[in-house]
Amino acid sequence: MHMTATLEIVIPESRRGERLDLALAGLFPAYSRSRLKTWIEAGRVLVDGRVLRPRDLVMGGERVRLEPELESVQTHSAAQAITLQIAYEDESLLVVNKPAGLVVHPGAGNPDRTLQNALLHYDPSLNALPRAGIIHRLDKDTSGLLVIARDLLAHTALTRALAARDVSREYTAICVGEMTGGGRVDAPIGRHASDRLRMSVRSDGRPAVTHYRVLGKYRGYTHVQVNLETGRTHQIRVHLAHVGYPIVGDPLYLKRRSLPPAATAQLTATLRGFRRQALHAARLGFAHPKSGKPIEVIAPVPADFEALITVLKTDLALTRAAQADLRR
Repeated sequence: MHMTATLEIVIPESRRGERLDLALAGLFPAYSRSRLKTWIEAGRVLVDGRVLRPRDLVMGGERVRLEPELESVQTHSAAQAITLQIAYEDESLLVVNKPAGLVVHPGAGNPDRTLQNALLHYDPSLNALPRAGIIHRLDKDTSGLLVIARDLLAHTALTRALAARDVSREYTAICVGEMTGGGRVDAPIGRHASDRLRMSVRSDGRPAVTHYRVLGKYRGYTHVQVNLETGRTHQIRVHLAHVGYPIVGDPLYLKRRSLPPAATAQLTATLRGFRRQALHAARLGFAHPKSGKPIEVIAPVPADFEALITVLKTDLALTRAAQADLRR
């Protein structure tokens, strides 16, 4: 049994010069590049009404019509009873609040015990959709919100909305360094030249734009809100490190751990014990794929993140109190 639905999108000018299969992989992140290449070769992709080859370059501005062919059973992942925190649910979609440490879908080194396995246990019908309906992803150690489609119509609409940047994604992070104010980072991101696990800012990378604003200032650290225009791999982590404010606990982009002068034992222990990036996907906003109704879902930061903020606030208060005593 096969299911089909038509997706249409205009290739943005920012993808000028990219191979067709690469451009579509970025515009339709729910589908793998290999699957998109197969559909291009099968004539299921029309570019301005023409069938092209996967390697043909796009100029930007072309109208693409994609007719994906989805098998009735898309995954071979096992359904596994893993606790899920459902932040929103209806007949068309789920929004899951993913804990840090949970991988989104199976891959090298993580064959099971992933969010995808958990979703298949929660709703076996998701097996009919690519990657169990998962529309986008978060890094393993980033916590927060992910949207999951529950049927083909919702999957089509949400995939299209994500590609058109009509899904609002807001994050919160704690960075090393004291920011003077918010800002905007417009810097292309690509695979690191020598370390394949990392991404980096590079002139030949894919366009990436990140906005950030200060929520709280502490001794040696800053709490920020981050909003994405694009969704590149590791984008927030790379961009904040690029402007000199890497995220606390980041194993890839924080070069060295540091402590403020005269740090308390509690602050020292908390910072040294925070062994993941202090990054949380706090809010998702999008139009409901069927009704068009605005949906906004908010997830509070997890306990370890909240504890870190509390310790930083306490450290700042104690420092100010000590300074006031010296002035008396």
